[in-house]
Amino acid sequence: MTDHVQSAELDIDALMEASESPDAGALVVFGGTVRRAHEGKTVTAIEYSAYAPLAEKALAEVEAAAMEQFDILSCTIRHRIGKLEVGELSVIVVVRAAHRAAAFEAGRYAIDTLKKTAPVWKREAYSDGTEVYLQGESLPGAGQ
Repeated sequence: MTDHVQSAELDIDALMEASESPDAGALVVFGGTVRRAHEGKTVTAIEYSAYAPLAEKALAEVEAAAMEQFDILSCTIRHRIGKLEVGELSVIVVVRAAHRAAAFEAGRYAIDTLKKTAPVWKREAYSDGTEVYLQGESLPGAGQ
């Protein structure tokens, strides 16, 4: 098992350093954070949960697909689980490529695809004391 899914704080600098390459002319980093408002409600925290073995596999598959589909040198994804406060990093995608177009395209592909395929669930807590699991996208092949 790798560390695609982790409870520890995400470290952008370490991920960028680990992906360094003299062949890279482009570095694209996406960091998703917990935002303060959602659908008119004030968010105080989000608790992320996942079935780790399946989530690890799904995120590794997104990385591999990005490598296959785009002319990039590396794609690294990390997703945090546990209770996160407003402003904390929940997900990071780091892409290195020789050129910026491929890096941007692969980065967008990676975040969009993981949002659709990774079995990671969010429970938002609001300032009024209520909590709700957010409706995600159906996993490919679900219900078949």
